[in-house]
Amino acid sequence: MVSIIVPAHNEENVIEKKIVNLLNISYPKDKYEIIISSDNSTDKTNNIVKSYQVQHKDSIKLYNVESRKGKTNAQDEAVDIAKGEILVFTDANSIFDKQALTELIKTLSDRSVGYVAGKLSYLNSAENKTSESEASYWNIDLSLRLMESDLSSITAGNGSIYAVRKDDYIKIDPIFSHDSIFPPKLVNLGKRAVFNKDAIAFEKAGETDSDEFIRKVRMARKNIAINFIDIQKYNIQRNKLFSLFYISHRTFRNNLYLFHILLLLFNIFMVIQSNYLIYAFFLVVQILFFVIAIVGKNSVNKYIKLIFYYTMTIVAQAVAAFKEITGKSKAFWEKADTTR
Repeated sequence: MVSIIVPAHNEENVIEKKIVNLLNISYPKDKYEIIISSDNSTDKTNNIVKSYQVQHKDSIKLYNVESRKGKTNAQDEAVDIAKGEILVFTDANSIFDKQALTELIKTLSDRSVGYVAGKLSYLNSAENKTSESEASYWNIDLSLRLMESDLSSITAGNGSIYAVRKDDYIKIDPIFSHDSIFPPKLVNLGKRAVFNKDAIAFEKAGETDSDEFIRKVRMARKNIAINFIDIQKYNIQRNKLFSLFYISHRTFRNNLYLFHILLLLFNIFMVIQSNYLIYAFFLVVQILFFVIAIVGKNSVNKYIKLIFYYTMTIVAQAVAAFKEITGKSKAFWEKADTTR
């Protein structure tokens, strides 16, 4: 038995399409339930779900979270009423391939696996330079996850499609998300976190720079704290390759903004203190890189747009870090309209 949990806040534009999609996946109808965990929605989301409950009362449940506390809390409350041995989580704007659920369950038939993430594929990767840049980054990340999964365990999942056994589900601080916390936490408990490239969900990437920037600030909202959670994830003697993967793929990447700041300050210091021209050369290169990013914001050149996209990512990290330090990070957020 499987419980598919869909957290939703004001998703009237996509929730019907989501429900129809989940009702038509290739899996025995009496073996799964769909729980829409409405996080205090104030639009037509709840009414749309109720209209489908009339015909599918045994398959669809509407759980209404009375006080909006964010996605993770909505998932926690839904888990409390879930009947499934397996919990599958997905976003309201993600569409499952017909075999996606079967693939997730097949992976969890291996008892050594505690967490499985599917493959998120962007539908609009060729529509504009912003979505193309995000898709290019994402394809590289998926390649890394496949290698991590084959050799050890993945270091993070994605919110569009993933699953755990109910017995392995852990409630975490709602300010964090499952995709960043669950894989290392379950690895520390002796389980594997794996990637199944055949469990596919489709979604739209952000089509405007402002939407992507907001999304990246949201994703990085607890990057500082994550460094110090589940410290055993850094134990190379115990976790072998996983720890190396985590340090390089997560810890280093999550702190790119800090490395850039330190590198720039060090470079300026060395230019002032030293007569070696090499330091002046590297300072010019750094400044030129960021100038290209600023000037190239609206460029149609793929490579210049990637420089802008990378710079936008590290600026978003810096903004998120500032919000975290000043106590302005929050567990809930407004969705990016262009991803709907």
